[in-house]
Amino acid sequence: MTALACLLLMSACSMYDAMAPGAKKVDYKKSKPTDTLEVPPDLSSHTINEAPASIDIAGTTYSEFGVDLPAGGGSTVLPDQGSMRVERDGDQQWLVVQGAPDQVWPQVKEFWLQEGFLIKKEDPRVGILETGWLENRADIPKGMIRNVLGKVIDSAYSAATRDQYRTRLEHGVDSGSTEIYVTHRGVEEVVSGTAVDPSTTWTPRPSDPELEAEMLKRLMVFLGVEEQRAAVMVAQQPEQTVRAQLVSDRSGDMLIINEDFSRAWRRTGVALDRVGFAVEDRARSDGIYYVQYNDPLAEQNKEGFFTRMGLWSSDDEADGTQYQIVLQANGPSTNVIVKNSLGERDTTVTAKRILTLLEEQLR
Repeated sequence: MTALACLLLMSACSMYDAMAPGAKKVDYKKSKPTDTLEVPPDLSSHTINEAPASIDIAGTTYSEFGVDLPAGGGSTVLPDQGSMRVERDGDQQWLVVQGAPDQVWPQVKEFWLQEGFLIKKEDPRVGILETGWLENRADIPKGMIRNVLGKVIDSAYSAATRDQYRTRLEHGVDSGSTEIYVTHRGVEEVVSGTAVDPSTTWTPRPSDPELEAEMLKRLMVFLGVEEQRAAVMVAQQPEQTVRAQLVSDRSGDMLIINEDFSRAWRRTGVALDRVGFAVEDRARSDGIYYVQYNDPLAEQNKEGFFTRMGLWSSDDEADGTQYQIVLQANGPSTNVIVKNSLGERDTTVTAKRILTLLEEQLR
C-alpha cells in the first residue's frame, strides 16, 4: 500500500507540473544523445567539416569541451551584451550580439553542449555549427500510467521525434558585432507494416519556427539576458505580405525578393539552412552562395526520402553538383538566379527546382 501511495503521489505531482503555466516546449537535457539513429543516410551533410579528429567520433560532449578550446589567439570572453537585440523578418529571427564571430563561436558551442546536444559537424571558416540528433522529451505523450512509470523508469518511454539544429554565424552590419541564426530540422518515427511484422522508419517533418525561437531565447539567457526579457524579445510577429515570387522570361527563371540586398542575403541564407542545402562557401560582396545539390531525377534509384529530394548526401556518396545562388540588388528588391559551377546562367529544370524550394521558404 505504501508503494502504491508513493506512485499515486508522484503521478499527481507530474500532472500538476504538466498543467503549470510557463511549461517548456522542449526538454533535451534529460535525453541521451543519439549516435545510431536510423535515419535516411543522406541526412548527414558531407560538406561541413567533421568535428576535430582529436574528439571521439560520437561527437563533442560538454565534459570534453574545455580541452578543445584553442590555446591563445583571441579572447573568448564576450563584451557586455546589454545591447543584444533580435532582428526578424516574417517567421525568421536572428540575434545580433556584441563581439566578433571568433569570440562568439566558443560560447555558442558551449551553449549547445549544455543543452545536451553533441556537436557532430563544425566549420568555423564558413561559420556553421551543426548538432547531432536528439530526442525532445517534451514530445512524449502524457498520461497517468506514463507519469507513474516515467518517474521510476524514465527510459521506459521515448518520443517519436528527433531534432537537429544548425547555427550560422556572420559578421554583423555594425562593427564588432555578430549575427547568429538558428535553424531547425526534424524527423518523426512512422510505424508501417503489419501487426505481426511491424517496422518503423524516420521521415522528415517541417522546420519548426517555434522551436527555433525557443532555442534563440535560451541562447540569449545563456549569454546573460534575463529570461523574461528574452521571451519578450523573441515573441513572434508574423507578416502576411508576399515577399518573394518566382518569375520566368526568355533568359530563364528568377526569384524576386521584395526586400533590399542586405535583408535578402540574410533570409536566403536561413532558407538554404532550413531546406538543407550544403553551403560550401559564400561571398557576400559578390552576392554568391556556393552550394551542393543532388538532382532528384538522377537519384530516383536510391532509397530514402532525402536522397530523392536531392537535399542531403551521405559521406560515402559522391558529391552533388555545385551551383551558385546569385543575389543581385535591384533597388528596393533583390533578384536571385542560379548559375552552374562555371559561373554561367543555368536555365535547366534543376535550376527552377532550386528556386522553387527557396521561394517556398521566402514567400
